[in-house]
Amino acid sequence: MLDLPTRISDSLLLLLHAQRVLAHLVIDGSQNLVQAGGHLAHYGLEGLQSGVLASDQIPFLEGLLPLAETPFLIRSMEMPSGRVADVHFFADDGTVWVLLLDVTAEYEEARLVQQKAYDMTLLSQREARLIAQLESANQELTRAHRDLAASREDLQRTHDRLQQELRDAERYVRSMLPAPLSEPWVVDWRFVPSTELGGDSFGYHWIDEEHFALYLIDVCGHGVGSVLLSVTVADTLRSEALPRTDFRNPAEVLTALNQAYPMERYGELFSTVWYGVYHRATGRLRYASAGHPPAILVSGPCEAAGDGQPLEASGPCIGIMPAASYQEAQCIVRSPARLFVFSDGAYEIRRPDGSMLEFSAFVDILSRPVRDGQSEMDRLLDWAREAHGPGVLEDDFTIIKMAL
Repeated sequence: MLDLPTRISDSLLLLLHAQRVLAHLVIDGSQNLVQAGGHLAHYGLEGLQSGVLASDQIPFLEGLLPLAETPFLIRSMEMPSGRVADVHFFADDGTVWVLLLDVTAEYEEARLVQQKAYDMTLLSQREARLIAQLESANQELTRAHRDLAASREDLQRTHDRLQQELRDAERYVRSMLPAPLSEPWVVDWRFVPSTELGGDSFGYHWIDEEHFALYLIDVCGHGVGSVLLSVTVADTLRSEALPRTDFRNPAEVLTALNQAYPMERYGELFSTVWYGVYHRATGRLRYASAGHPPAILVSGPCEAAGDGQPLEASGPCIGIMPAASYQEAQCIVRSPARLFVFSDGAYEIRRPDGSMLEFSAFVDILSRPVRDGQSEMDRLLDWAREAHGPGVLEDDFTIIKMAL
């Protein structure tokens, strides 16, 4: 530390506090919040309660505690208020200090610079052709500007073609998603990105004659960069392209996936992943999570109300900590039952009054009986849109149902 007079040190601290809008959290060894201070409202964290599990009140802490290393820094994380902060973690004799420093201005400036690079990322040869067509269209627009009165129809045709090409890109992403199944059990899904290209992807396939894999990936952010990484991770799981990995072992799969996709090599993007393997002969479901919401198991016939059981599993997000390891959990699934795997966009829905939908309300709608002839997936999507109100959902709505 600099050997500065107290008056100068205090001035520097006051300057840092004013410019970076400092807030802090203190968490004990049981992961309970014991202290919170600073400009919490600036980050949308007002109303925190001491003595309560920190991750239950502060969603971005899910999967990060206990710390695997210290000090630890997550750059440019979006807060509930919409502000962006650098999140610093420090361990001190069993206590974890979490410091929030506002970097919204720097983040927005960097995002504008990076967005052009993300938009030029190639999804595949199809995207490469799309870029060439867009460049050709730009030349057409430049020529059309010189004689606007005579080129109105040409401009309209160009606009229509660009819109069609964007729809083609969206259809290309959707074409990589698996088809619903009707046997030996029903697998259905709904995928509604918040923009034309979202950050969610998923899949399921037979590993062998007895083991069925089911997985969902949610990459932070939206746009070309996020969807490229999400589709790539899904293809890695679908093609079982992780060397020396037993794809029947969920913990082993997530550990290998975390090593293959460090965020520093992928534009500082990280992802949450839920990966499960169902053994047909025994009904045993083995699963592991990388910072992902728990899957919900609803036992009993769909015509009757069930009891939604969260399948809890913890582990850090993919790409954040290269040395992280993951633990699997397991349960027995007895038919009839329904397993729901989803991204956080399926339940983190902001109501018109600004309040957030409760997770318990989401579990309740999953547990309700289904009338004859009713599409349960459509009912869930309609419920989310009704809770949100007018306009598109802020995040990708992705949910998979496996009904035994």
